[in-house]
Amino acid sequence: MENYHGIQIVYEDNHLLVVVKPPNMPTQADASGDPDLHSTMKQYVAERYNKPGAVYLGLVHRLDRPVGGLVVLARTSKAADRLSAQVRQKTLARQYVAAVRGSTPEHMELNDWLLKDERTNTVRAVAAGTPGAKDAHLTYEKAGEADGLSLIRVKLFTGRSHQIRVQTSHSGFPIWGDARYGAGRPGEQIALWGAHLGLVHPTKKEELHFTALPPRDARPWRGFSEETWTREAEILL
Repeated sequence: MENYHGIQIVYEDNHLLVVVKPPNMPTQADASGDPDLHSTMKQYVAERYNKPGAVYLGLVHRLDRPVGGLVVLARTSKAADRLSAQVRQKTLARQYVAAVRGSTPEHMELNDWLLKDERTNTVRAVAAGTPGAKDAHLTYEKAGEADGLSLIRVKLFTGRSHQIRVQTSHSGFPIWGDARYGAGRPGEQIALWGAHLGLVHPTKKEELHFTALPPRDARPWRGFSEETWTREAEILL
């Protein structure tokens, strides 16, 4: 798998670029001025294909800065339009793995209303009908337990800001290492990872599925058994 400035390139053709965003890299440029995924991959396209001037690369979905995992980028405006339509129609399939504190049920469906405070860039669960709140829906399956944590596989049905982090915390199972919503401690890396991405190719119209598991030598992923990870890989594939 090709690697460019720490970013793994999973798939590319004339219309798509699927990569693994490293944890703690912004998806797009922000006030920090730190290197971001979008700008870095535009540089990659310019270098690889010797493109002078501005390079087009459409950003159709995002991952929170501390979260690593799969992101698809569009190399043409047509691909960007069609992938954005899949996001709106909820046919762009995204699944995540997370290590949460406590022993979760085997299956959970979470429906909440989330309200974002733009001043603090924080989100909280509120009562239905609260002005400005948006509905949030996800399900998860438990994959295993280790060291007081549960490994869960999360399927998103809506794409709200900080959604998984807020909903799991609100349900009583905060994500390990989440400093904002899960009482994470300094030095802990949030245990949330974009592990699976399913989409319809914007021109070929065929289904594509991509899987990338988190680095299992890092805490707390390494606490879960090899059998658990093998089973997860088979399910996600």
